[in-house]
Amino acid sequence: MTREEWLLKLSEKLEVLFQENNATLPSYRVTCSFPSKGGLSAKNRTIGQCWDSRASADQTHEVIVGITLDDPMKIAGVLAHEMVHASVGVQHGHKAPFRRLALAIGLEGKMTATTESEAFKQRVQPWLNELGKYPHAKLDATNQKKQTTRLIKAQCTECEYNVRVTRQWLDVGNPICPTHETEMEEC
Repeated sequence: MTREEWLLKLSEKLEVLFQENNATLPSYRVTCSFPSKGGLSAKNRTIGQCWDSRASADQTHEVIVGITLDDPMKIAGVLAHEMVHASVGVQHGHKAPFRRLALAIGLEGKMTATTESEAFKQRVQPWLNELGKYPHAKLDATNQKKQTTRLIKAQCTECEYNVRVTRQWLDVGNPICPTHETEMEEC
């Protein structure tokens, strides 16, 4: 079984959680890859992404699970998170519609970086046991060359707002997007 087949089988099992909460899922595909941005970030690495169906030539949502992951439970949580985006619509970001459904299916924590609740883990573990080992070895992206210029670009993960800051200030903390009030990530 390929990793995409494994992910697709897991997503089909996760669909039960959506059905139980009267949530529909549009047409979607699942793959393991780098997200479009933030996949190599040392801080706040993007580990999943859902592309809106309008970006796809055949009107299919594209769900990406990060290539730096190999823990099946974490992968299930990321996959469920991205499926919530597909279900409620990516235009809602991590706002109320996303939050309601994410909590209902067993995700918890900060909505931009959900984690798996104990209830979610108990529900999903038998499915993971049935699927067997995830046929993938994580990619270690930590040894990538760092930017050496004085000003370093930081970008909001929800919009394209970006700023340039010095390493000194990034070491103090990431800047906050004035629109979304979320931490921006180093690009």
